[in-house]
Amino acid sequence: MKHLTFCMIAAGLASAALAPAAALAGKTITLQPAQAAAGTPAAAPASAPAAANSAAAADAKASAGASAGSAANALTPEAVNAATLPATADAKASTAAVVRVQVLLDRAHFSPGEIDGAMGSNVKRAITGFQRKHGLKETGMLDAETFAKLTADKTPALTTYTIAQADVAGPFTSIPEDMAEKAKLEALGYTSALEALGEKFHASPKLLQRLNPGKDLTRAGEQIVVPNVEGSEPLPKAGKIVIDKTDRTLTLLDTAGKVIAQYPSSSGTENDPLPIGTWKVNGISKNPVFHYNPKLFWDAEPGDKKAKIPPGPNNPVGVAWIDLSKPHYGIHGTPVPASIGKTQSHGCIRLTNWDVTAVTTSVSAGTEVVMQE
Repeated sequence: MKHLTFCMIAAGLASAALAPAAALAGKTITLQPAQAAAGTPAAAPASAPAAANSAAAADAKASAGASAGSAANALTPEAVNAATLPATADAKASTAAVVRVQVLLDRAHFSPGEIDGAMGSNVKRAITGFQRKHGLKETGMLDAETFAKLTADKTPALTTYTIAQADVAGPFTSIPEDMAEKAKLEALGYTSALEALGEKFHASPKLLQRLNPGKDLTRAGEQIVVPNVEGSEPLPKAGKIVIDKTDRTLTLLDTAGKVIAQYPSSSGTENDPLPIGTWKVNGISKNPVFHYNPKLFWDAEPGDKKAKIPPGPNNPVGVAWIDLSKPHYGIHGTPVPASIGKTQSHGCIRLTNWDVTAVTTSVSAGTEVVMQE
């Protein structure tokens, strides 16, 4: 997807966006962001703390190591589904073991973000959240007790999938960087079948390719290997959303106050800080239209004009907008899943498209939202 690293602060929502969640489905909302950077590489803003860059660099290094590939790190279904921890605590987990853990965390609703086989910061935060929920020592590391608890779910981490005609039908198109050019498109859909399959199975396109050497990922009828992320237990009704700026996570608690899910998030900058405090959900809009107003963007290009950006997974706010009672703020998706939790946003709360979709199934108008340092 095009690298849009910003988080839109909506300066105005259509009246539909202030209605209960059920009334918003399929309706257009007017989002007038305070900031945006169209089509720029995924990186922390210049004003962001050095920690953002260091986290991204560490994850890039981990990802590079994961993609190196070797016989020891074979990613066959047999290797991944049977993967175990190293014999010694100080040894590095194999890529197969990391993929297995990422899938099991995803299934347990402790999202590692994009499944990529790398032991990056999102995975460590997901492990910490899982440990906290189950009363284990909170290390963020794959110790034996945590691994045993995760693998109590005997569901194979990898499974096979036959590519459907709908997966490859498109239409696929390149997404221009310029907002005015985006506005000319009928929809901001996927750029390729590979991108669509990646989102469907919560995986990086590179991992899908590695799992399927010699396979044609553009051909309907092709049987491929994918992360087994479908069919997990549905989320119960959430009573509260907690967004932690420092931890870069969004956590769902049930109506009894127990943690039921955690997702990596990007939120806030020095220019547009996360609004610390207690708010509530006003409503939900799925597949929103984005209204670009350059007057509200400190980094807008000279000569930019207002533009109506069509919906789709490559829309600047992704596939869903959860409107908050704090004016101009929302929780939404992203066209760049690999950036979540590793770069800051321009004010709002950004999740992967699949994670924000999961959140919309659990929250509703009136759900409490706590934003904390």
